[in-house]
Amino acid sequence: MQQNTTFDPHRFRKALGSFTTGVTIVTTRGPDGAAIGVTANSFNSVSLQPPLVLWSLAKSARSMAAFEAAQHWAVHILSAGQEALATRFATSGEDKFSGVATEPGIGDVPLLSGCTARLQCKNALQYEGGDHVIFVGEVVDFEDHEIPPLVYHMGKYAVAARKFEEVSLSRGSVHRLDVGFDEDFLGYLLARAHFQFFARMRELMLRLKLDDVHLYILFGLSVKETRSVEELDRLMRPARQEITPQAIAVLRERGLVSVTGEGPSSVFRLTDGGRKIALDCIAQSKGIESTILDRLGYWNASAFKNLLKQFILETDIGVPHPWEDCDARAMSAQGQD
Repeated sequence: MQQNTTFDPHRFRKALGSFTTGVTIVTTRGPDGAAIGVTANSFNSVSLQPPLVLWSLAKSARSMAAFEAAQHWAVHILSAGQEALATRFATSGEDKFSGVATEPGIGDVPLLSGCTARLQCKNALQYEGGDHVIFVGEVVDFEDHEIPPLVYHMGKYAVAARKFEEVSLSRGSVHRLDVGFDEDFLGYLLARAHFQFFARMRELMLRLKLDDVHLYILFGLSVKETRSVEELDRLMRPARQEITPQAIAVLRERGLVSVTGEGPSSVFRLTDGGRKIALDCIAQSKGIESTILDRLGYWNASAFKNLLKQFILETDIGVPHPWEDCDARAMSAQGQD
């Protein structure tokens, strides 16, 4: 390994950032009784017998005098949903506790709720640590909850999620061709997942004697009850669906939509009966979604959805989403050209 001849503090900070840590907020009461709190990722355990923990604070911190004089302080190990709280307590010059619910702890230290864990500590020892002071506390009370923690890596917040083992879709012998079409091909994974997700939806659709085109029209109208044929055509383009006269006839005969006008200028309106079927189908699909995502876990499911959104943005073809204003989307796309 090549040794650096000069010490670069920026590179050193970046190197330290490669170590993933949890995120905590440490709170106490100042000599004047004011609530004090700071975000810290320098927290660590020291000993089990006696129960000791430590964290460090910059000597230049405005709250240094309060923590040095405090008899007690509390460490809150933040949960994955508390990123905004971590950012608030990492910012100086504002009332950090404004609008934040707290409860009194030992020594009247303010305690935050919704954390993965919180430790109430007696201020035991303090050590010089360069430009920081290291605080060692004896834990006198604690509580923990099975909530995923918030973590910090390379200068950004992250979520600690259970790491899945490598998954294989294949069973038994596999016939492989050296063409790249295998279980790691993203196009196949997306198409297969879509097909299997909606397979159970199709059981309901068969009972209702509806097909994919009917369902897309009803879903589109469930968000905005009146749409032109041209607008619906644009919404259905990513699904490779086309509004046919036969599809229109079925929906009209069933009393699910009303249609005014002829040809491209005609306008669809969702009826009460159509709205009921659309909401029933949406409820069915949400039930399927919930069952699947519960097995993944909340934060894995959130990460999965966010990745899909990123993928859709990267492959965007300019087609509006059903909940968007089509004309506004078109004008926005023209402005970016």
